[in-house]
Amino acid sequence: MLRTNQSFLAYTAQLYEEQQRKEDIVIKNFPKGSKLLEQGEVPTRVMLIKEGITKCFVKEENDKDYILEFLGKGEIIGEIELLRNIPCLCSVEAVTDVSVFAFSIPYFRALLAKDLGLNNHLLDVFSERIVNTSTRASYQQLYTTEHSLLRLLELQSQLETPITKEDMAAYLGVSIRSLNRTLKQLEGHKK
Repeated sequence: MLRTNQSFLAYTAQLYEEQQRKEDIVIKNFPKGSKLLEQGEVPTRVMLIKEGITKCFVKEENDKDYILEFLGKGEIIGEIELLRNIPCLCSVEAVTDVSVFAFSIPYFRALLAKDLGLNNHLLDVFSERIVNTSTRASYQQLYTTEHSLLRLLELQSQLETPITKEDMAAYLGVSIRSLNRTLKQLEGHKK
């Protein structure tokens, strides 16, 4: 539900402190609601979330959003696009105020060529994403929307950050109407 990666965060913080050219990795801040990456655009930096929570989503042809993940501290964005030399596959938006370590493209490419630590972190990230995607797909097939919504509401209480109904519906892959019906059913179970 909320992805974090403390070891990648620590690795990047160390790179930031040790860098010789202070423009290779910079800290950028994004206010709540702003886009870090925009679907279809070419990214200008690879970023690793230092603080805050983002949502990673795809806008479908029917103009509906589908939230793939909520990303927190230590999660990297823009790396797949750099590796494949393609525009952004999805948009990433700040759910809270967000601070990132922003790598310049030439520096990130140089690290890829020579830094085994970065490559090991990326392998870990990619394998984790495959596991998470397959687990989530099977979970959505095997459990009711009500069950998935309960997990999402639990996440919301842990984050102490409200998740809008639109974002809940987009994460669950249902309409607002279906979400409202499920919320009403949950209320009925509490009584």
